[in-house]
Amino acid sequence: MGFAITITSFLKALGQIGDARFRRVLLIGVGLTFLLLVGTYAAFLMFLNWIGAAETIQEVIGDVAWLTDLITWTSFFVMIVLSVVLMVPVASTITSMFLDEVAQAVEDRHYPNMPKVAPIPFSDALRDTLSFLGLLLVVNLLALIIYLFFPQFALLIFWAINGFLLGREYFQLAAMRRIGRVRAKALRKKHAGTIWLAGTLMAVPLSIPLVNLLVPIIGAATFTHLFHQLLRRSAPYG
Repeated sequence: MGFAITITSFLKALGQIGDARFRRVLLIGVGLTFLLLVGTYAAFLMFLNWIGAAETIQEVIGDVAWLTDLITWTSFFVMIVLSVVLMVPVASTITSMFLDEVAQAVEDRHYPNMPKVAPIPFSDALRDTLSFLGLLLVVNLLALIIYLFFPQFALLIFWAINGFLLGREYFQLAAMRRIGRVRAKALRKKHAGTIWLAGTLMAVPLSIPLVNLLVPIIGAATFTHLFHQLLRRSAPYG
């Protein structure tokens, strides 16, 4: 059941890309995702320059200016490759920013009889986002140790870990809009396996450059569908 619901939710999310309202949010999300990646990469190059790494590079390959390097095609492709790692926290941030808009667009089309909900207060959303970002960073840093011991399974471990974390956050955000934090947590625990599977479905394309730009918004839509499907199948919560 979990696999079928996950695939159905994902396909419904993809099927709404042509919707004008959904497409607007999708394009804004992709644009901001790309800008965040560029900004993160620029900050990384500035940090290397600040700690004197540029001087070391100059000794090896000649004169290098971080700003010039940033706008070269080589730098662009390096950034795209690094996005495999950077997209995990970026996807979390973008999803938190646009969850309400995406969820409302999905519900207006597929669940028109649902009553309107008040947006999650900014302070609550910011707290949840920062808390989850911290958890993401800590867990992925610790995972680096596992990657060193099991390099042949590094990609699978990456998908499993981030699938669990992203599924946890995506579902919690989608469910909190409708049933509050406490009931959302209870529903998430009840369907932990299905949510992990759906999160992994989001984590896999995160490791594919350029394709990963679409994941934050598609993920928000997928988990909105998933929440409604699981809610219907959970009598105590319906």
